[in-house]
Amino acid sequence: MKVSGLYAIPPQTGDSDTLVRQVGAALAGGARAVQYRDKSDDRARRRAQALALRELTRRYGALLIVNDDVDLANEVRADGVHLGREDLDLNVARARLGPGRLIGASCYADLARALAAARAGADYVAFGSVFPSPTKPAAVRAPLPLFAQAREHLRIPLVAIGGITLANVPEVVAAGADSFAVISALFDAHDVRATAAAFSRIANRQRPGVETAHENT
Repeated sequence: MKVSGLYAIPPQTGDSDTLVRQVGAALAGGARAVQYRDKSDDRARRRAQALALRELTRRYGALLIVNDDVDLANEVRADGVHLGREDLDLNVARARLGPGRLIGASCYADLARALAAARAGADYVAFGSVFPSPTKPAAVRAPLPLFAQAREHLRIPLVAIGGITLANVPEVVAAGADSFAVISALFDAHDVRATAAAFSRIANRQRPGVETAHENT
């Protein structure tokens, strides 16, 4: 159970029908993982949305990762959690999640932070923003050569995030990212499924013998 290929992060919304429809389209197009991120105080909505995404990701054989909420991840039996700098300590999260679940760590442009996360048991690390991001315009930039530097020390998957589009994702894959997280370029697209399929084809060119998941379903 590893993060790879297109990692879809839908924007926070109170419109659960739209959320489910768009995530379903992304999965049908080949997304391999979905991160549910909702910082609102509406616990009932968050639980209902996470459960709906859990059902979808199971249907498509994809991973469901919950952002910064171990309790919700446990409640909906998600595949893991993603932690940022201000979130729960990784060791505490592991103790509460138990073995066999994924923990991802945001490492921004900090290789030392990624090495520390890996030593603490992270299952993948994320670097970014690799390009200017419409979601987080003030985010620190992570240069693409950082992925090659990280690969010299790490054997866990490396995830790129921030400003990734169909135009620049080949650079991300060529730099050594195992997975790339996409928000705006995917979920603002006119055709989410077709866009996900296009992203997935680019990822799969680097992995011979892997077909774009669900492209023809």
